[in-house]
Amino acid sequence: MPDRDREATASEAGLLRHGAASLPPVTIDDYNAELRDEEGFIGDRASNRAFRTILEEWREKLRRLGEDPLGDEDSREISKRKLDAVLAEGAPEAAGLVHGAIEEFAQEFVTVAQRLLKLKSWRGTERIVVGGGLRDSRVGELAIGRAAVLLRAGGHDISLMPIRHHPDEAGLIGTAHLAPSWLFAGHGAILGVDIGGTNMRAGIVKLNLKKSPDLAAACVEEAVLWKHRDDRPSRTEAVERLVEMLRGLMKHAAKEKLRLAPFIGIGCPGLIGADGAIERGGQNLPGGNWESSRFNLCETLREAIPEMDGHDTVALMHNDAVVQGLSEAPFMRDVRRWGVLTIGTGLGNARFTNRKSEEAAD
Repeated sequence: MPDRDREATASEAGLLRHGAASLPPVTIDDYNAELRDEEGFIGDRASNRAFRTILEEWREKLRRLGEDPLGDEDSREISKRKLDAVLAEGAPEAAGLVHGAIEEFAQEFVTVAQRLLKLKSWRGTERIVVGGGLRDSRVGELAIGRAAVLLRAGGHDISLMPIRHHPDEAGLIGTAHLAPSWLFAGHGAILGVDIGGTNMRAGIVKLNLKKSPDLAAACVEEAVLWKHRDDRPSRTEAVERLVEMLRGLMKHAAKEKLRLAPFIGIGCPGLIGADGAIERGGQNLPGGNWESSRFNLCETLREAIPEMDGHDTVALMHNDAVVQGLSEAPFMRDVRRWGVLTIGTGLGNARFTNRKSEEAAD
C-alpha cells in the first residue's frame, strides 16, 4: 500500500488525530486533569518546584537556629546530582534535611494521587508509573518509593514505580506510539519532540520493529537539548530553533544511512485539540501565546519541513504526560488500567486502558 494511501486509511480510522483518545496500544481515559482546592491547582503541590519549596522551608527553619547544613546556595539552584551526593555521602544532618524534604514531598504526592484515584476516569487503576525530571535522581526515586509505601499503607492496592526509560528519552520514545507501527513500514526511525517549560528536546527514535513489533525495543539514537529558559526566546524564535534542531537530526540520520519515516511526533504540555491547537495549559511554554487561535505548531513544522523521504510530512501532537506514559505501553500488558504522573515544571497526568484488554472484555 503506498504511503499516502496508508496515511489516508489511518486518518479515516481516527488513528492520526492530534490529542486522540484512541491510540494503537491504549485508550486514553483522562489526561491533564486539573484538580483544585481553595489554594489553587493541587498538582502544583507535587511538582519539581514544590519539592524545592519544601526543601527551602526546612532549611529556613534550621537557619533560624544556626547554620544551614546545605550552605548558602539557593534551593532552586542546587543540582539533583548534588542532592543525591548529600544523601549518599553527606554529613548526617545534611542528609537528614534532604530526607525530611523527601518525606514531606512524598506525602503531598500521595495526596494528589489519592485525589486522582477518586475521579471516575481513574477508578480501577492498577499501576502508576512516574516520570518527569525529578524521577531522574535518587531523590526522586526515594520520593516515589516512599509514596508507594504510603499509598499501599493507606489501603490502595496499586503499584507505583519509576518509569523505566530515562525521562528525557521516554518523552521521545513515546511519540512512536502516536501512530500505528505499520505506518512506519520500510523505515528505521522517526523524529520525536518533547517540549517543556524549561527545556526543548528533539531526537531520532530508532524503532527496531523487527526485534519488537510493539515498539518495546524502540530507543533514542541521537538527541539534542535546548534549555530555552536560559535564553528567554520569543515563540517565533523557539519554533525556528526547533526547526533547526530537526533539520540537524535529519542530516545525522542521512549520514548514518538511517531511513526516517515522514513523521514528527510531538509531546507538549496542555490540552491538545483535534486540530493540533493547544487549547489550554501552555502557559509555561517559551516566549508568547502558544494557545493563540492563529498559531498551530504542527502546521508550522509541516511548512518548514514539508517533505521527508519523498513523502509529505505528518506532524502529530499529544500531551507530554500522555507521550511519556506511552513509552511504557509495551510493558503494561499484565494490567488493564494504568496511569502516569510526571514530576516536572508541573505535575502531568494521564490514565490509560490497554486496548487489547478492553477488546477482550467486550
